[in-house]
Amino acid sequence: MPKASPIKDFLAGGVGGVCCVVTGHPLDTIKVRLQTMPKPLPGQAPLYSGTFDCAKQTIVKEGFRGLYKGMGAPLAGVAPIFAVCFFGYGVGRRLQQKNPDEELTYFQIFKAGMLAGVFTTLIMAPGERIKCLLQIQQASSGKERKYAGPIDCAKQLYREGGIRSVYRGTAATLLRDVPASGMYFMTYEWLQRVLTPAGHSRGDLSIGRTLFAGGMAGVFNWLVAIPPDVLKSRLQTAPHGTYPNGIRDVARQLLREEGIMALYRGVTPVMLRAFPANAACFVGYEIALKFLNWLAPGL
Repeated sequence: MPKASPIKDFLAGGVGGVCCVVTGHPLDTIKVRLQTMPKPLPGQAPLYSGTFDCAKQTIVKEGFRGLYKGMGAPLAGVAPIFAVCFFGYGVGRRLQQKNPDEELTYFQIFKAGMLAGVFTTLIMAPGERIKCLLQIQQASSGKERKYAGPIDCAKQLYREGGIRSVYRGTAATLLRDVPASGMYFMTYEWLQRVLTPAGHSRGDLSIGRTLFAGGMAGVFNWLVAIPPDVLKSRLQTAPHGTYPNGIRDVARQLLREEGIMALYRGVTPVMLRAFPANAACFVGYEIALKFLNWLAPGL
């Protein structure tokens, strides 16, 4: 990545996060609905036969806006989440550098990325819980929706179980984001180095190459993240008391009843979303960083 101050990392990361959410939220909604759909009874067809069936049913029943359900929570929180993520990554890099020009090894980059995952979990976990609950809430005639929106959802969760209810799934989010963030940044750095022509600097890379590096970083991130993400979605959308021991109970029940492949439920929309959303994220980050370097070169 281009050299940047913590403030520039923070601001550019926020821009990248907004680009990521706006581009990828429809497929994220499909992913969550597939991950949390009830197990069909014997002889009964599943609620959704796959990714495209889920998208079709959502649009038919709820309109195209149904694909953007729950976007308010991540969009409101995405600027600080991605800002903190890129800030945490920058901190992780600087902690391992003896001087600002030292090039880190890929393992050091992975460790810096893991630190970014720790930084983001505390502010991401509540937003993830609210987002998932809103995404599985479907419009149906004659039935009133439980949650009117993100703020109403947060209020109801707090009334039902206090701050612990709002933060349910924090450990699962940590389990997902720490290794996945390490893979995310390591893959991006590796591809940036590979794609930089001999004799040129990273700042000379075309938008096309940056899109490719960012998109593939998202794909590798989700290859690591999807099994814990399935467990997290199940835990965060289950009624209170369903899993008294948290993610361990979710994993035991899922593996016993549905098998190991259930850990990869929703993989198609995840992978369809991963490339464009994260390509948009890194392009947004790089463009914002270049603008900030032009605007305030001494910052």
